[in-house]
Amino acid sequence: MLWHALVVLAAALRAAADQAVYTAGSGALAAGWENWSWSSTINFADTTGPGGLEAISTVSGAYAALSFFDETPFANNFAGLQFEISGDQPDISFYVSSSTDNDQTSNIELTSMSTSVTTSNFTTILINFSDLPGNGGVLATDSWDRINFQAGGNGATFYITNIVLLSEIVVTPEFLSAEPLAGNLLAVTSQGAVNLSQVSATMNSKNVPLTKLTTYSPPDTPAQTITYFTLAQPITNGSLVVTAGTSTFSYSIPAVKYGTITIGNTKAISDLIYGVNFPTDAPTISTLGVTLSRWGGNAVTAYNPDGLFTNAGNDWYFENRIASPPDADAWIAMVNSANSKSLLTIPSLDWVAKDATSYSYPKTVYPDQAAYDPYNADAGNGQFPNGSWVAPPPQSDAYTPWNTSLAAQWLKGLAHKPDIVTVDNEIEIASNTHQDMHPIPMGYDEELKRVIATATMAKSALPGVSVAAPSTCAWWYYWTSSVGYTDNAAHNNQDFLPWFLAQMKAQEATAGQRLLDYLDIHYYYGADTSANDAAAKALRLRMTRSLWDPEYIDESYIGTSVPAQWQEPNPNAVWLIPRMQQLIQQHYPGTKLSISEWASTADTDITGGLVAVDALGIYGREGVDGATYWGTVDAKGPIGLAFWLFRGTGAQFGSKSVQVNMADRNEDVLGVYAGTSDGKKVSLVIVNKDVVPVNLAISNIPAGTYFLRHFGGDAGIAKWQTTIQIAANGNLVVPAYTAVFLEEQ
Repeated sequence: MLWHALVVLAAALRAAADQAVYTAGSGALAAGWENWSWSSTINFADTTGPGGLEAISTVSGAYAALSFFDETPFANNFAGLQFEISGDQPDISFYVSSSTDNDQTSNIELTSMSTSVTTSNFTTILINFSDLPGNGGVLATDSWDRINFQAGGNGATFYITNIVLLSEIVVTPEFLSAEPLAGNLLAVTSQGAVNLSQVSATMNSKNVPLTKLTTYSPPDTPAQTITYFTLAQPITNGSLVVTAGTSTFSYSIPAVKYGTITIGNTKAISDLIYGVNFPTDAPTISTLGVTLSRWGGNAVTAYNPDGLFTNAGNDWYFENRIASPPDADAWIAMVNSANSKSLLTIPSLDWVAKDATSYSYPKTVYPDQAAYDPYNADAGNGQFPNGSWVAPPPQSDAYTPWNTSLAAQWLKGLAHKPDIVTVDNEIEIASNTHQDMHPIPMGYDEELKRVIATATMAKSALPGVSVAAPSTCAWWYYWTSSVGYTDNAAHNNQDFLPWFLAQMKAQEATAGQRLLDYLDIHYYYGADTSANDAAAKALRLRMTRSLWDPEYIDESYIGTSVPAQWQEPNPNAVWLIPRMQQLIQQHYPGTKLSISEWASTADTDITGGLVAVDALGIYGREGVDGATYWGTVDAKGPIGLAFWLFRGTGAQFGSKSVQVNMADRNEDVLGVYAGTSDGKKVSLVIVNKDVVPVNLAISNIPAGTYFLRHFGGDAGIAKWQTTIQIAANGNLVVPAYTAVFLEEQ
């Protein structure tokens, strides 16, 4: 990538008021700074890195961090931060935070700063605080006092040195990228005061005149600038060379791929597929166009609304704590204020957290556990070193009883009512995630009993509410239980979800009302893309075929192992959405389908954002009724941009999916989605998952003015947009690794 959107990889001119945090040769942090790192092994005087330069060597565990605390908050007095780093492109992100009020900026991934960090030398990185969110050109005013370098899920190993807060940054004028886009557009990104008259283009060795259309800087990343130029002729197959100042950008435009849209052939798109879990605030909901907000996850299984306590379960040493966010009622009010529907998880086991401090496996009682909380040495993980569980303690050590009567009291007392409720969260695996609370594996019958009891209570306490269940965690548990295949055998060899749907249909006749409105599942792609190399990225981008394609054999354990006990047809293909819709039609017609947890496998990588765009397009095309993305979505990151593309402020993909036919359909590398609301004006979303540009000719696209949004490619991860003219049936060029939105005006 050629963009320097969030960082400037150039030398800074420093004023005298710069503040050193760590200097090579000092062997320690500068005076006034403290080490507040967690779950990391650190040496402040390590000279084993490149060139023998003294540095802080850091080995961080999963989501651990190298963190420095300033005894005197540096507030917004500095323009940026510079440091030198070495490592095998370590998976870390940078953010600034406040220990006073726990505010923090969005994470900036190292991959967005540089993709060429190596073990052989130190790379200088300069982070411009004017690129941080919500700043209006400077780091937002707050009590900032911590600088954090946090590892991802696989941990990180790196050297870092010469860390300094800069009082001034002088940005060197530079053209960063120049890409072909749409029919006759050049998108030129730059930093500093570049001379735009120095931009020129040749197509197939012939000069093509340019006309400046507009220059745009996204409001939440004001240092990022893009200028759109129109070419005097459409972009055609062959060579395109753009000269911008002293930089040259060359592209090979491929042969045309043909397709067509049929605006008369439409299918309704559910408004609720553009959902996320735990959006942080109302502005994020509005900016991204989030339509459904979910209060869910493992911790809510132990949520006690009388005290706002919860328990982290197996995710973090079975410790009680104050819920985050704490108050479900206030959270629903926030969600409603942003015009999003709410989905609330109801605890459905027999216990909830009794306080904010207890934990289930103290070292004083269980001295031989495999691991203990690095911040509370007495709180263990409940397992022996061989992975087996220790005998669980009395539930009353950390919990207080819970039942449907208490749940009804809570729901009736809510000032703000949820639109949908789910029956707990992945309770089929409670004997693992909440082993201290429910150590016995849960079978078909117990899960059904809990769903019926909770749904019956919810329908009474919240008239008109929709119920979603069973919120099953993954593919394996769609078909069996934690008890194992003896449970299938005990139920006439029926797989779990078909059996569950049939039982809920029968229960409707008994109860005199429908107790299940949504078949709710969680879906995480089974393919291993953790390497995040070129092959893993390509796999990540094609694995969305598992959502719809019966011919796609899943590139995971699903595609290679077929348990004889499963009764499902074509068991090596996930074929997720049509398969679930078929089960619904067979066993409980009229039930809707929701996917209340799904993810991309790489939230901070551009390919993760493209997966999210592709999935949202598929959900609309295939008729999913509701979906919420798992994890806190960064409004400025790749996943946030995927939602912004479809529904963010000022955009509307459409309420109906329009049929798209491609002559050469290759959805491993290309997704094309069309929508409309009025049956006349159309919108398009094109996601180019390939490493080369794509050149599309899609017939039946009306000529006219179109609102254009895009992110990715060399232009980078930012909210780029403009308004353009499109000729009838004209070609559309989309750069590599880029998602584009077009809405007819």
